[in-house]
Amino acid sequence: MADRQLWNNQLRKSQTCTIDDFRRVFPDDDACLDYIMEQRHPGRVAVCEKCKVERKHYRIAGRKVYSCDHCGTQISPLAGTIFEKSSTDLHKWFHAMYQMGSTKCGISAKQIQRETGVTYKTAWRMFKQIRTLMSEEISLEGSTVEMDETYVGGHKKGQRGRPTVQNSKKVPVVGIAERKTDEKKGRVVARVASNANSKTLHGMIKEYVLPKTVIYTDEWNGYNGIEKLTDNDGQNRGYQHRRINHSAGVYVQGDVHTQAIEGFWSLVKRGIGGAHHAVSAKFLQSYLDEYSFRYNRRDVARPMVMQILERVCERAE
Repeated sequence: MADRQLWNNQLRKSQTCTIDDFRRVFPDDDACLDYIMEQRHPGRVAVCEKCKVERKHYRIAGRKVYSCDHCGTQISPLAGTIFEKSSTDLHKWFHAMYQMGSTKCGISAKQIQRETGVTYKTAWRMFKQIRTLMSEEISLEGSTVEMDETYVGGHKKGQRGRPTVQNSKKVPVVGIAERKTDEKKGRVVARVASNANSKTLHGMIKEYVLPKTVIYTDEWNGYNGIEKLTDNDGQNRGYQHRRINHSAGVYVQGDVHTQAIEGFWSLVKRGIGGAHHAVSAKFLQSYLDEYSFRYNRRDVARPMVMQILERVCERAE
C-alpha cells in the first residue's frame, strides 16, 4: 500500500504518465479499489451507518467492500460510481480511461475489446459511462473568442456545405474557442444544435461568452447582429464583432481569423472519421464532451488519466 501511495503521489505531480507508470500504480483490481476508497474516504475513514460516527474501515479480502473496525458494518467505495454493479474487472476500466486520456483523436471500443478481452458490447458501455464523467458546463473567460459552426454526419451525393431539408442527415454543431494567451491555452465549448440560425448562435454567445468580449467569426449571416445583443434587462452586452470572409478565399487577415476553433473541428473530425468511423446524432454530444475535456485540460500539469479518475469520485451519487 505504501508503494502504491508513493507512486500515486508521483503521478499526481507529474505531467506525463507512461504505460509502465500506470501499470505500476494500478497493477490489479485491489490497487484500483484502494485508489477509489482513498479518494472517497481519505485514510479509509468514513461515517459508519450503524455507529453514526467516523470510523476506520478495513478491506475484506476477496470482496469489493470495507468493514468498520468497530461494528463490522460494510461500505462499498464503488457505490454511486460508474463501476457500481459492473462485473468487469476494475483494472480494465482503468485501462480504458488511460487509453482515452492518452490519445488526442480518441480510441474505439473495438480497440479496447482487442486489448482487454471484453466483449464489444461491454467495451462500448464502458466508454459510454466514462464519457459521462467528461461532460461539464463552463463559461469562457477569455477576452477574445472565435466562433464557428460545422456539420457532422452523412450527406447525399453532390451535397456539400450547410444542411438543407433535402440533406438532413448532417447534424449542426456550434463551437466557441478562447484564444490562447501567454498565461494559458484557450478552452472550447462545443454543442450539438438544432440549427445554425441567428437565434441559436446568439443564444450560445449569451450563455457562454462574457460581455465586452471580442468575437471572431466567418461571414455566415447567422452571426449578424452580435454587437446588438442585450441582457434580459435590455442593457447592451458590449460585444465587438470581427469577421473573416472565407467565401472569398480569405482565411487570415492580421489577427482576424478562426483558426483556433477550426483546429478543434479538425481534431474532432479526424478522430470520429479515423477511430470511430461514424457517430449517431443521439450520442454525438457525448463524443464532443470527450474531445472538449481533453482539449480544455491539455495544459494542466497532471496526467489526463488522473484527471478523469478524479471525476469518478466527484460524480459519485
